[in-house]
Amino acid sequence: MTSVTQFESRLKVMQSALNNKLDSIKENVTKAANADWNEQAQERENDEVLDALGNEVRRELNLVNGALHRINIGEYEFCDDCGKTINPSRLEILPYTQYCIDCASKRD
Repeated sequence: MTSVTQFESRLKVMQSALNNKLDSIKENVTKAANADWNEQAQERENDEVLDALGNEVRRELNLVNGALHRINIGEYEFCDDCGKTINPSRLEILPYTQYCIDCASKRD
């Protein structure tokens, strides 16, 4: 069984990787535009993809940060909706989840 400390370590690794991804996306979006008009059109399409990726990375990073906060205040293993303990198997798969399987199912 994984301890809260182990989950915290995993989450910190995830946090670092997500921050690196976000930095890379920002770097690609802010680079200078190409002088060629056709290339600029392609770059604009790529920027839309990068923007969507950035939004997804930010969403996941918020979940990871929330999980780390819940660890710090001692609420990590408990469902935000019902207060019951989240199954450790669920936390293994989704270490940043804040809901037990029953409450998550009700939300979907």
